[in-house]
Amino acid sequence: MEMNNDKKVYLFELDDVLYPKKDYVLQVYYLLSNFIEYTEGKPISKEVLQDLKEYYLEQGEKGNIDHIIAKYKLSKKIKENYERLFVNAQLPLKLELFPSAVLYIGDLLSKNKGVGVLTKGNPVGQLNKIRQVNWKGLDAYLKVYFADELRFRKLKPYLYIAEEFGVLPGEVEHITSKPILK
Repeated sequence: MEMNNDKKVYLFELDDVLYPKKDYVLQVYYLLSNFIEYTEGKPISKEVLQDLKEYYLEQGEKGNIDHIIAKYKLSKKIKENYERLFVNAQLPLKLELFPSAVLYIGDLLSKNKGVGVLTKGNPVGQLNKIRQVNWKGLDAYLKVYFADELRFRKLKPYLYIAEEFGVLPGEVEHITSKPILK
């Protein structure tokens, strides 16, 4: 997708736009598999991690934890811990931005464009991810907005953000797929 530069403000979705979401998911699975091994007292972390990874790559996130609970006959409480971990995980490695996103955001900033993140999903979980991204210094120039939080406050995200930047709503671009520079 070729990006145009005719807008005044550019908002980026987080997952799979600025960084590969699977990098977050697979690290959470790593943490979860170690937690399961610790709580179950059985050396199964490698098997559980491999199963979580294969299931995710073949079928996605939905149902993955239920599959693991059934396969390994784990306590249903593991699901609660998984959900909590998914939102609050402290990852072993920083999340790395796509190189094309770094270049594109840098280009926008050099042209004095407004730049931010507008992300959907659980605001606590998305903020946790944001804190674990290696922003390469770009975070000093980004404003962050949570679509679900704005809607909860009965605000229309694009109108609210346009007003914050002092532009018209039509001058705001929301990038929801990975930018590819040509």
